[in-house]
Amino acid sequence: MSRATQPEPGPAPTPRPTRLTAAAAVSGLEALALFAGGAYLLVMGLLGRPDSPQQAEMGGVTLIALGVIPLLAARGLLLRRSWSRGPALITQIMALPVAYTLLTSDGAGIPAGIVLAAVAVTGLVLLVNPTTTEALGIRGPAGDA
Repeated sequence: MSRATQPEPGPAPTPRPTRLTAAAAVSGLEALALFAGGAYLLVMGLLGRPDSPQQAEMGGVTLIALGVIPLLAARGLLLRRSWSRGPALITQIMALPVAYTLLTSDGAGIPAGIVLAAVAVTGLVLLVNPTTTEALGIRGPAGDA
């Protein structure tokens, strides 16, 4: 009886950079926040007494659907998929106008806007960092010759 030969192990993969892991964590955190906000709107639309239950329910479904984007991006970043940086960047960029709107509101919206702006800027910085870009195998416009 002959044994099937096993392929020789190649070079060990390099460890994932901390910045890439942090960027994935930021995207995952945003996904969780969107899911939580969507679930809250759904529950309040169904059980609460909003001015427009249909609008609250649709808003909840929309937030949950939007939460899938950063969740997939976070998974892709953890797996070092180059495609995942695009959705993660778009999520951070979309968060900035929301943060601005919260910052220009009254009351509890201001601290929420500060937190959201800080998270979005942190995510952007982590995603455009050369270490992250290199770990994802993304080259610059000149091909980084």
